[in-house]
Amino acid sequence: MTKVDPYLHAVLVLHGAGKEVTKEGIVAVVKASGAEVDDARAKVLAEAVKGVNFEDLLKQSMMVAAAPAAAAPAAAEAKKEEKKEDEGKREEQAAEGLASLFG
Repeated sequence: MTKVDPYLHAVLVLHGAGKEVTKEGIVAVVKASGAEVDDARAKVLAEAVKGVNFEDLLKQSMMVAAAPAAAAPAAAEAKKEEKKEDEGKREEQAAEGLASLFG
């Protein structure tokens, strides 16, 4: 399982709750999760996300996540075509093998 940073989740929880993202808020959320708190890390993260438009950021990440899902039907169709070609090649090879038996 991939470990997820509780500090980043704390930022998202605060934003989702409509709260200001501050060092104190991040510390409170991380403490509530039961994880060990690093005040310096919380302070740096709170400063780093000041002025970030989370709505745009979340929309962009949703679009990036949706792109592979949109490409999946095309990939599935390509696999079907490839499978049909492979079956055709196998039939040709079988026919050639039979023809070689009868010279």
